[in-house]
Amino acid sequence: MSGDRRVGFRFYLITDRKVVRSGNLIDACTEALEAAREVARPGMVALQLREKDLDAREVYDLACRLREITARVGVPLIINERVDIAMAVDADGVHLPFDSIGAGPARKLLGPDRLIGVSTHSEPDVISASREGYADFAVFGPVYEPLSKGVYGTVHGPHRLFEICEKTLFPVFALGGISPDRTRELFGDPRSRRLAGVAAIGSILGVESPGKAMRLMLAALSESADR
Repeated sequence: MSGDRRVGFRFYLITDRKVVRSGNLIDACTEALEAAREVARPGMVALQLREKDLDAREVYDLACRLREITARVGVPLIINERVDIAMAVDADGVHLPFDSIGAGPARKLLGPDRLIGVSTHSEPDVISASREGYADFAVFGPVYEPLSKGVYGTVHGPHRLFEICEKTLFPVFALGGISPDRTRELFGDPRSRRLAGVAAIGSILGVESPGKAMRLMLAALSESADR
């Protein structure tokens, strides 16, 4: 069911314009992604445009601007849920919430080569996504108390995350309260060998300097790769 897709990134940056200190999401993403280009190997970071309260035209406009930036710095652009917008801007894929159309129908629309990520909140969610074979990776959480918004479900903790990762070869990214220190904590655990990476919102876009925050996050990931 797959084409030449490969989940090569280890850090998944997710947008939320409401947490950006300056109020300018494009500027914050640009600063963070430019910093990533300076300090990380190509393909280590991916960006998800996730602004669920905006209408289609507003999301499309943001997607067009972010597509220009991500193409310039060599970062995959993933669009939350809107398959039509992902196709219109030639994004690298879509990310599907748990209550979306599903990875199977999305794959039929996108074809074999674009990435599909799915949000998961339990072991059955992850196992189901893996067995269906249409999605390429899952984001699982919250692992810790979220930094950028209220708790949106049971906080699972690292132990539950690692239990799930041990039961599948499917790439899983940890979300919820992810910071550089917690990234070191996660990857410092010997059970982390099957964890694909981490995802974050507030620890990058919700601080004074998204560029500095990105450098710190990628340094934490690089340290884990050296172990």
